[in-house]
Amino acid sequence: MSLFPIPSKSIGLASDHAGYPMKEYIISLFKEQGIPYTDFGTYGTQSVDYPDFGHRLGEAIDSGECDKGIAICGTGNGINMTLNHHKHVRSALCWNTEIAKLVRMHNDANVLTLPGRFITEKEAYDMIEVFFNTDFEGGRHQGRIDKINC
Repeated sequence: MSLFPIPSKSIGLASDHAGYPMKEYIISLFKEQGIPYTDFGTYGTQSVDYPDFGHRLGEAIDSGECDKGIAICGTGNGINMTLNHHKHVRSALCWNTEIAKLVRMHNDANVLTLPGRFITEKEAYDMIEVFFNTDFEGGRHQGRIDKINC
């Protein structure tokens, strides 16, 4: 069974060196399940700067190349901050499935950011499953989203 319905656009993936092992795990899941993705780097464990790769993913979402993404760095904070500088990105740092569900329902998050050094592959799998299977509620939440980029 697939983690979530196959999207029409590829899911953007980005990480720094600390998030690289988790990104590789996610890529293996996506390949196994036929989920389209675009890997914006990094491509190894050599020390790199997370903004270089966060901006690549952010630009892909801003341009419409990707609708959603997953980003990973050591704590998740740096790449999350980078991504949220992009006009069409609503990146949310998640540590558990409850947060992953709420950021979709209430914030219409389109990037799931994970703390690669602090979660297990199982926790990542569960959060990805919840994030990509949860719809935005709209309603009273839409007005709040509209105020983000005013």
